[in-house]
Amino acid sequence: MIRLLSILTYVMPMQTRMPFRYGIATLTALPHVVLRARVWVDGVEVEGMAAEGLAPKWFTKHPGTSTDEDIAELWQVIDAAIELALKQGEADSVFEWWQRVYVAQHEWAAQRAWAAGRLPPLLWAFGVSLVERAMIDAFCRAQQISFAEALATNALGIRLGEIHPELQGMLPAALLPKPLRHITVRHTVGLSDPLTDADIPATERVEDGLPQSLEACIRAYGLTHFKIKLCGNLIQDRARLIEVAKILERDAENFAFTLDGNEQFHTVAEFVDTWRAIQAEPQLASFMRHLIFVEQPLHRDVALSEATGVALRAWADRPKIIIDESDGELDSLRIALQSGYAGTSHKNCKGVFKGVANACYASHLSTQFPESRVMISGEDLCNIGPVALLQDLAVMAALGIAHVERNGHHYFKGLSMWPAAVQAGALAQHSDLYRRHETGFPTLNIWQGTINVSSVADAPFGTRLRPNEVVREMNERTPILMQTHSQ
Repeated sequence: MIRLLSILTYVMPMQTRMPFRYGIATLTALPHVVLRARVWVDGVEVEGMAAEGLAPKWFTKHPGTSTDEDIAELWQVIDAAIELALKQGEADSVFEWWQRVYVAQHEWAAQRAWAAGRLPPLLWAFGVSLVERAMIDAFCRAQQISFAEALATNALGIRLGEIHPELQGMLPAALLPKPLRHITVRHTVGLSDPLTDADIPATERVEDGLPQSLEACIRAYGLTHFKIKLCGNLIQDRARLIEVAKILERDAENFAFTLDGNEQFHTVAEFVDTWRAIQAEPQLASFMRHLIFVEQPLHRDVALSEATGVALRAWADRPKIIIDESDGELDSLRIALQSGYAGTSHKNCKGVFKGVANACYASHLSTQFPESRVMISGEDLCNIGPVALLQDLAVMAALGIAHVERNGHHYFKGLSMWPAAVQAGALAQHSDLYRRHETGFPTLNIWQGTINVSSVADAPFGTRLRPNEVVREMNERTPILMQTHSQ
């Protein structure tokens, strides 16, 4: 039996080391929230935690709202999820408890107005994902098992058929691979990121000991996989791809890449025109053979519409295209596959149980129809450790996602923003994932383009640090903005 007893929320402001431009937003700062949950598990009281940076203009991408309004909405859905989670009482399993919270938050969201109409599922489900992660963490700590072990034994009580009916009676262990010990970093090339050291104006040069340009990152980390952002303007995108191609073909061995369309296209026809123009560019001919897939080129308002499905299925030689921001609900992957997409992404902010079920569904379909392998990619939301990143990697490793987009290590200065005790704890507990930078702070240890996630996979849920260690010097939310939640 399991029951949530209380949750405290903590927040820490964070600054990026360089601007990160994605879609319609440029990120330079954001609040980082940590949830500390007190949970009753089979008669034992234990703590669990979850964390996430509150990135504006990803969960909604509504051009008419300000950054402050976007972050206020994120706090709103977090608070709602916490209040609803505390009302659920005892449950037989973490999965059953999560289902109750998910349904309750869904009903709550249906009664709320939003600037563009219906409260987006990607937004309201984010609140659920935070309390879900904190509960999984507490359960794994109480049982002294890793997340991968919890999946292998189905200790979490997952009923896959209640998300994907075709999986009725199946268990995650029968559909998931052996957990990974190493994961390849897929390096993000943001829309405003400098490609060469010469591209960096003196006034924008970051002197913190970490690489800044694409070519410097390749040299420092031995990168082989990349994610390249598109802006939606053919002339600009084509010119930038040509420059990126020159660098990768010169500096990166056996490289592969994905393209992120950032929801910049509103019809399939618009994207087809851009795609064909890129494919027809002689300077990109060899480069494009290294493409793995295209991520979310169509705006979420149209990506899963019937008209889009008709147009996509009619495009016989289309590349492999996956959804990301359109993956807001439990049946989004099913609709996407029916529409002609090749799969979806996983990131913990969209839900852990949902991601596990989607990976199991993809495995099942790929076994049934080997010629059309369903893709589950690993994407990122500027995650940083020592909680959010590690919990994210724990799920990626358990799902067997071999290469994962990483943002946090590039746009933030390692764990330097955390108190000294937290930095020391991360280095001591996860010395495979982190190394001490020459100037003293912990930074992600990327070697030959990969990271070692062994300590992450073996920890209860990603991180071996205890909740009280992480939040000891963080700011608890003030009564005006936040409150302590308890039964």
